Amino acid sequence: MRTLKVSLGDRSYPIYLGEGLLSRAGEFLKEVGCGEGIGIVTNPTVAGLYLKPVQEALARSGFRVTSILVPDGEEHKNLKSLAAVYDRLIGERFERNSCIVALGGGVVGDLAGFAAATFLRGIPYVQLPTTLLAQVDSSVGGKTGVNHREGKNLIGAFYQPRAVLIDVAVLHTLPRRELLAGMAEVIKYGIIEDAGLFALLEEKLERILALDRELLEEAVATSCSIKARVVEKDEREEDYRSVLNFGHTIGHALESLTGYEEFLHGEAVAIGMAQAASISVRQGFCDEESLGRIERLITRAGLPTAIPSGIKPPDLVKKMEVDKKSAGGKIKFVLCAGIGKTHFYWLSPEQIVARLAAKKL
Repeated sequence: MRTLKVSLGDRSYPIYLGEGLLSRAGEFLKEVGCGEGIGIVTNPTVAGLYLKPVQEALARSGFRVTSILVPDGEEHKNLKSLAAVYDRLIGERFERNSCIVALGGGVVGDLAGFAAATFLRGIPYVQLPTTLLAQVDSSVGGKTGVNHREGKNLIGAFYQPRAVLIDVAVLHTLPRRELLAGMAEVIKYGIIEDAGLFALLEEKLERILALDRELLEEAVATSCSIKARVVEKDEREEDYRSVLNFGHTIGHALESLTGYEEFLHGEAVAIGMAQAASISVRQGFCDEESLGRIERLITRAGLPTAIPSGIKPPDLVKKMEVDKKSAGGKIKFVLCAGIGKTHFYWLSPEQIVARLAAKKL
């Protein structure tokens, strides 16, 4: 087992990484000081696979466990689902020393984390991510929230977990499409921060996707370490943390515009990364060779790179304008300056439309 740390003063917490860790969940929750009452927030799909073993692990350590099921899918990451979680917490008489456990992917983690951030003005929570995307990205860093009909993650809070417990063994039950979508975030870390990670993916992508244990743990650990370093520099995304939004400006707009039904988050981010890399070349920040490497790696990972022909750039940009990355009539883009380097750049809606339209020709 590996133990990483997100160092944020009195909000610091460990990331436990290895195989078979779900069966030790009670041990880890005791270690980070969770109270007796535990509310496991999960969805029916994950519950059918992992709820019982986690319940049993917690019960062995003396915890009183309540299970709270929420609907599966990004379209259910909303205030209605959040209210249902509140109802159960109130009904079960949860107190301030009670703890929420987020057992699932990014949707469950974001929703459960926001419930923890706001119930009784804040109770502890622990992330038990069950998708690759959640393990390398959304479970770490304390971004919690829900979607609004006008855009993704417009309602939320920065609220750090007590711990993140990553059991890579659960990825063996992850559908192939979900696994590939999670790889988009791993590729992102290579593009924005770590040329060595990008080179590792170029060399050994197929073995990682075949769930080679050693390589998989290395990719997950490296991704989490990068995320931790960025969060430590800028916890509340006042400046540098926005580097993690590479590919997300376009990706979030795609998800919102298609009603969260056409793309998985990682698929939309993959398109966003390819488009952002192309814009980077047009702005003179990135070379054509790096663009080619990015597009080839995304494609090898079984992910899309092109905006669907039925989506018009002006409609996409309208969604970007209500996103958190918009200010003063311009939209903040994270552009790449080669592999492992980035550049922040503000573009007007008209500039974005022109560049996206040019890419589609």
